[in-house]
Amino acid sequence: MKDEIFRQCQTLFPEWAALAITDFEFDDPKGFSSFTMGIRSHRPVEPAAVLYRRLEGKENAILDYATEKEVFLTLGDNDIAAHCYHYDDSCRIEAFYRGRSLQARDLFEPENLRQIANQLYRLHQLKPAGLPRQGLFELLHEKWGRLARRVLEQNLTAFPENEQSMCEELRAIYSDETRDRVRQCLPAGDLSFCHNDTYHGNIMKLDDGRIKLVDFEFSCLNHKAYDFASLFAETVMRHGLSDYPYFEIAEPEFGDRELGMLIHYYLDNTEFDNAEQRTAEFEKLLGDSKQMLIMSDYKYAMAALPLALDPIQKIRFIPYAYQRFNKFLAASDRLFDIT
Repeated sequence: MKDEIFRQCQTLFPEWAALAITDFEFDDPKGFSSFTMGIRSHRPVEPAAVLYRRLEGKENAILDYATEKEVFLTLGDNDIAAHCYHYDDSCRIEAFYRGRSLQARDLFEPENLRQIANQLYRLHQLKPAGLPRQGLFELLHEKWGRLARRVLEQNLTAFPENEQSMCEELRAIYSDETRDRVRQCLPAGDLSFCHNDTYHGNIMKLDDGRIKLVDFEFSCLNHKAYDFASLFAETVMRHGLSDYPYFEIAEPEFGDRELGMLIHYYLDNTEFDNAEQRTAEFEKLLGDSKQMLIMSDYKYAMAALPLALDPIQKIRFIPYAYQRFNKFLAASDRLFDIT
């Protein structure tokens, strides 16, 4: 795989053509639903580093190929996404950000929240061509529900016996009843173009201190409050436990203070006629965001199921989806006092 990727880069970048693969450092593949790989040269060439993202075979893509390409190029033109060197139906090769992914503790830093809010505000103003009219969660049910059904009904015997019982319960995830429950969890109001996967691992702090959003695979229309909520909803994974499945989904580590700070910084980008108008908008966004905190559990339960047959991470995806989905069900019960 590395040889194939390197040959493609040599074709694209003339200064790479005379170098050997040993002149470059390749990161291990990373990613949840597809993989990315950083490639860095040990020699002074241009570009000195790139990020390779595999696109081929993405059955779980939210957008079709043409629309996803339009989205990413629009983001690049607006200096939100990285510059794109190459884009075809198998891969995308983009500029390499020098920095690090945020960690959960970085969300306590006001300056980080301010920059994240500013980036989200700029993103929410965009209107990429060709976006589906449905919001993210309708698209998830439509596109990922079909994939989940195939895994849970046609491939049941691929999993150990204890996970097969989880599979049977997980079949409710693509039911009409769950779809109705999801709709009840969504706030009123117009949809905006959103990132839809803003957890801290998809945000980078560059060496020069700037904050950049990355990984726009789920970007489409949604309620913008979800971009605030999902920033904090992903501080929930507890790894390294001694008992199977060796992880658990806990509660987010952040609350109204951090969420409110993020929204205040976001609203600093907007002019209001008076303080009362700003307060009303803040309270609506805070309430909507708290309501949507539970939606990440539904989304990642759905996302995990197609990966269970061919995982790109060392995690048991059936127990992961099972814990996520049940957390969503319990939280929505509390939210609407469903009995």
